[in-house]
Amino acid sequence: MLDQQRYHRHDSQKSHEIKIINRKKMDITGVVNVESFDNEEFLLETELGFLAIRGQNLHMKNLNVENGLVSIEGLVIEMVYVDHSSGGDKAKGLFSKLFK
Repeated sequence: MLDQQRYHRHDSQKSHEIKIINRKKMDITGVVNVESFDNEEFLLETELGFLAIRGQNLHMKNLNVENGLVSIEGLVIEMVYVDHSSGGDKAKGLFSKLFK
């Protein structure tokens, strides 16, 4: 019971959602920072960890950091999370090795 209470309390403090339409449009909430991006990959820091998105012809359609919203268009091929507890520097290092 204690674990459930802890989970719900943690869950209510942070929010992060992804909506993908036909692998061509993504709306992502809970974005804290856009670490890097180009037409093949985005690295986002979200409320619940780092998120890497790989694809083709990716571009940012909308960015609202105040509300934590990012919209991306292009062909989505892959999404990968790195746990927030792994640390930001480790996440950035991992993704720079993976996506070279």
